[in-house]
Amino acid sequence: MEKKTMNKNPINLFYCSESEELARKIADKSDAIHLQSISWRSFADGFPNLFINNAQDIRGQHVAFLASFSSPAVIFEQISVIFALPKLFIASFTLVLPFFPTGSFERMEEEGDVATAFTMARVLSMIPKSRGGPTSLVIYDIHALQERFYFGDDILPCFETGIPLLLQRLRQLPDANNITIAFPDDGAWKRFHKQLQHFPMVVCAKVREGDKRIVRLKEGNAKGQHVVIVDDLVQSGGTLIECQKVLAAHGASKVSAYVTHGVFPNSSWERFTNTSDGSPFAYFWLTDSCPLTVKAIANRAPFEVLSLAGSIADALQI
Repeated sequence: MEKKTMNKNPINLFYCSESEELARKIADKSDAIHLQSISWRSFADGFPNLFINNAQDIRGQHVAFLASFSSPAVIFEQISVIFALPKLFIASFTLVLPFFPTGSFERMEEEGDVATAFTMARVLSMIPKSRGGPTSLVIYDIHALQERFYFGDDILPCFETGIPLLLQRLRQLPDANNITIAFPDDGAWKRFHKQLQHFPMVVCAKVREGDKRIVRLKEGNAKGQHVVIVDDLVQSGGTLIECQKVLAAHGASKVSAYVTHGVFPNSSWERFTNTSDGSPFAYFWLTDSCPLTVKAIANRAPFEVLSLAGSIADALQI
């Protein structure tokens, strides 16, 4: 694939260790994006001993950092770099955090609940300004829509989506004219239906029967269709599996799934591969927003990674 040039301003892209592969893919998309490196070292006590290479050379230039907050253990060292880069007399600073991880299970239901998503947003909102002004923050398909409003005025959030990657992939399928989109709940429908409205749609819902939460087909027709379940992220995968069973029972010819963020804690992706009859999913698409997952599921059916590299390269060059 040819790189884009188009007389864009040069951008110096730093990255965390986990995101090196994605960073290289982003740089391959444009001659204007130049990879830079950080020495990620530790002192004997385990605390970070960090060094930004070529710090003098990036003065007056546009700088970006590709982050991955996959666990609390790696966040502090990256926050330290993120707060240091804008102070190096750079022209502008962009933080790319494809997956905003906190808050996927966060519910403020009683006194004493701690809003970690709000805390993370406050921390990121305190990133020092560069010479060009506030930091730009690029995030993909943030889980709870209200989290958009957690960020303060000293940061400029740019909310992107992975859905165009899915649309491009669906157009390549042999049964592209027989696709129906399914949403596992009303939240997913609210988040994505406007971007997918030219497809027939099915909406599922969890209903309580006794002590159990059971997935039911709420509206739409799956019969004879290749049904693609769409959601922003997957954790254990239990809801997707139950949706697949319901859709198959309602006559879907095949069922696939798309999530922007394949979190899969404790290797829960294995639920989709370790079956005696093969996977019940024809395809399972996800992006490379969670680098550890991408490495774990490499070349394992039914998984297929749709890279955010081109989209991130475009966002960096706005």
